Amino acid sequence: MLQLLVISIAIAAIALSSGAFNALWTASGFALIGYVVTDSLIPKLAPFFTAKGLFGKDMSKVGKPVIPETIGAITATSYLFLMFFFIPFAFYKYLVVATVGGGERGAGEVPSLGSDDQLALFPHDKLAGFLSAMLCLESILLLGLADDFFDLRWRHKFFLPAIAAIPLLVVYYVDFGVTHVLIPSWLQHHFKDQTTIELGWLYYVYMGSVAIFCPNSINILAGVNGLETGQAVVITVLLLLNDLCYFVFGSQQTWESHIFSASLLIPFLGVSLTLFKYNWYPARVFVGDTYCYFAGMVFAVVGIQGHFSKTLLLFFIPQIFNFIYSVPQLFNLVPCPRHRLPRFNEKDGLMYPSHAVFEKQLNPMVEKAMVVLSKLKLLEIVQREGRVVESSNFTLINLALVWFGPLREDSLCAVLLLLQFTIGLVALLARHTIGPWLYGYDNLFFSA
Repeated sequence: MLQLLVISIAIAAIALSSGAFNALWTASGFALIGYVVTDSLIPKLAPFFTAKGLFGKDMSKVGKPVIPETIGAITATSYLFLMFFFIPFAFYKYLVVATVGGGERGAGEVPSLGSDDQLALFPHDKLAGFLSAMLCLESILLLGLADDFFDLRWRHKFFLPAIAAIPLLVVYYVDFGVTHVLIPSWLQHHFKDQTTIELGWLYYVYMGSVAIFCPNSINILAGVNGLETGQAVVITVLLLLNDLCYFVFGSQQTWESHIFSASLLIPFLGVSLTLFKYNWYPARVFVGDTYCYFAGMVFAVVGIQGHFSKTLLLFFIPQIFNFIYSVPQLFNLVPCPRHRLPRFNEKDGLMYPSHAVFEKQLNPMVEKAMVVLSKLKLLEIVQREGRVVESSNFTLINLALVWFGPLREDSLCAVLLLLQFTIGLVALLARHTIGPWLYGYDNLFFSA
């Protein structure tokens, strides 16, 4: 443990050397520090959460053991402290290198982080962007804690992430302010050969929707040991792969946004891997809604501040599918039980699709749709006397069990995470191959 901490400090010290990507070395060092610190804090603090009543029963285990809950708050807090300490490292170049001494800062300007041969004025806009991201994450941490403490209803908490995102959107408006989107090349003749369309305030509605969707989508796709932290880790890796594409094949102008993204994601990966270790089957802790909201907002922050919020949604395809698939129950077209977790069979230790039982006859059109879905292997139904009397719950977790049959909990989680990574990797390849073909433009040399 001590060796990891020493290595972390050493890597962080390496970041003091000059170079366009020194922030990434620093972020990697802080990621290791975050892993070590969080790994030390979780087992020590978890009993205090249980003592304060923050615990839950693991319904998918024999005997339903009591597990400390809301432990994601430890991870989120560790991450925020790491990012506070990260500030002087991230701006070291401007604080120390780009000065002529005597308190006189900035004899000129550096157009990008890739230029080290000129002096630079301190980039207050970049610091404002970084601080707005931290304020946004602090706000969502408080909202997540409120949900874990008071068990807020969905209609009360669904839009809360948009409030937390206000600082982020304000800085985006002042600093960047781009509200247009590219038009696919094959549609441009319908828009008088325009290459972009201006959305104005609708673009801010869209970004606010991203801030709402990302936290809630992770919170909805949950309930299996390791799944909440696992999907966050997988999405983080996919986003870092996207950043890597720009570092290797992108122009110098694209580096800044993706250095910002990677600098936030790498430490987050470090602390999340620790939580994943304790949340993996058999779980020793539950992450709580706090982590789900916090993780989703980290992704929303890097997508909005890194100016790739549309690309971000490609890595949320399983979550988008899970939300759309859940709509019949979320909007009461089909009765929705309070808990839609898979059913655990104590005799064989396997998970089976949980079912919703319908006491009243469903709308005939809904029944016909459910029969079609069952034939497509998208639903498991039970029919009696010509009507549907029960069906598997409309979640991706239950659907995976319909597809692959009964699974042990860790195998079920592994299948879902592999599905997430595979779809994300295909989406990443499509983004940088099919995307430029559709839009006639990309920021990568190999696909431009």
